Amino acid sequence: MFIGHFAVGFALKRVAPRTSLGTLMFAPQMADMLWPWFLLLGWERVRIDPGNTAFTPLAFDSYPFSHSLVMLIVWGAILGAAYFFKTRRPDVALWLCAAVVSHWVLDWITHRPDMPLAPWSATKVGLGLWNSVPATIVIESAMFAAGVWVYLHGTRARGRTGTVLLWAYVVALAGTYVANIVGPLPPDPRSLALFALGIWLLPLWAAGVDRMREVKS
Repeated sequence: MFIGHFAVGFALKRVAPRTSLGTLMFAPQMADMLWPWFLLLGWERVRIDPGNTAFTPLAFDSYPFSHSLVMLIVWGAILGAAYFFKTRRPDVALWLCAAVVSHWVLDWITHRPDMPLAPWSATKVGLGLWNSVPATIVIESAMFAAGVWVYLHGTRARGRTGTVLLWAYVVALAGTYVANIVGPLPPDPRSLALFALGIWLLPLWAAGVDRMREVKS
């Protein structure tokens, strides 16, 4: 799951219209933003394993701290609490916490049974949508289109720049998704982790997009 998580960020603008899109994108991607750091620290493990599923060559052997259900509830609570103490907006804080946890739910749908429930539990689950490339692409693309539609219908550009930046962002996300499907395999897990750190730029870009748009009254 990649652009499906970004769909959640776009859609959150409907329930949190005054919150920066950068923050709304950070929440559902928090697990994937922590993951490369934990890989580099040696706390989690991944293998390049072509054929692991039809959709991805990655075998997620261990990621209990970034992707387990319990830890995502913890990370979501931390993010929600930080947002609440800064803004005193409990409603948005709860939505952000839910968005962090939504990452596990969406990955549970797509992954094979490799999604941990807790760092101390050996139980791993997953429905395996990734075993079908066409189904994965159709479902994620539909989610992404719906999320962008929600954002478009809740905001308007302050000028041409607001329109260009938004569509450049959308195209960049879609292009990255396509590249993940048809691009070459990463040479090794460390290179994968270093490349994955680039995901930290995407909420920053989203924040820039949002500054050039305004909420419709």
